[in-house]
Amino acid sequence: MNDPGPGGLSDGRQGFHGVCGRPFVDLEPYLDLSPLEALHEEICWGLCHVEPEYTGGGLKTMGVCAEPVMADPYIDYGDAIAALDEEGFRRFVSLAENPRIFDARKRQVYRFGDETHNPLTPAQARYLKLRHGVYFPWKVAYHLLENDRWEDKHQGAGKSFREEALRVFPRTIAYLRALPFQEIGRCLIFGLEAHDHAPLHRDTEPGATDTVGHTITLCPLADKGFYLSTPGLERRLEVRARAYWFNDMDYHGVEPRPWFRYSIRVDGVFQADFQRRLGLGPPCAGGLGQQPPLRVR
Repeated sequence: MNDPGPGGLSDGRQGFHGVCGRPFVDLEPYLDLSPLEALHEEICWGLCHVEPEYTGGGLKTMGVCAEPVMADPYIDYGDAIAALDEEGFRRFVSLAENPRIFDARKRQVYRFGDETHNPLTPAQARYLKLRHGVYFPWKVAYHLLENDRWEDKHQGAGKSFREEALRVFPRTIAYLRALPFQEIGRCLIFGLEAHDHAPLHRDTEPGATDTVGHTITLCPLADKGFYLSTPGLERRLEVRARAYWFNDMDYHGVEPRPWFRYSIRVDGVFQADFQRRLGLGPPCAGGLGQQPPLRVR
């Protein structure tokens, strides 16, 4: 790629918007990842004591999937809900937090799920899966620190880690708090069941911003099968690092594997010193050399 412009956006000649002139940044040389093995045990044990949610079942309706995904046989909840008749709709909304606010005669005006005023309850998500065959890529989604809107996921003002998360994942949260963020706006565990996959999609529309959002993804076992791809699958790049930063304007997905996998995604704003170590000046310098690991305990 050519030298990136301000904020780290590349010219995309290799098919990726990338970060600092690279498709992604391997953060292993910059972070102390030695605690991850112990945290892996706490995370797996902790997930047995909380109630994760389903997510990702409406990516097609949201219009964020790559074109080949739109033709696959996996059912999107937007399509499933739109196809409900009055009786089916009443049954579906009976599982909502407040069923009385919905009028089945006006069912086509309502929107449900991620980024709407009517997020699915766990019971609704299970019903859509069991009765209508909806595919939810992430059947384990647990917010350690929750954002209200997609647009505020990098803003930490007024936010804090959930009380339940602090109780169940204390060492994990201590580690996350010590990561080189000056503020954290969102933090969650994404898990995929055995043989499930995440469809090729992008989180942010290119051109929506001229900077790359600061994120760290942690995958303690580096076994997730996460990959970046050009829209038409001409070029694919698997990311095997235990810690990485990628540009969510690029299409990305997760390959199926015969075991449960998870990662932790942290969105926020990097500390100024960490930005300098990564070469994030205005303009961003593309050379990310080997550096001593930043000690995070």
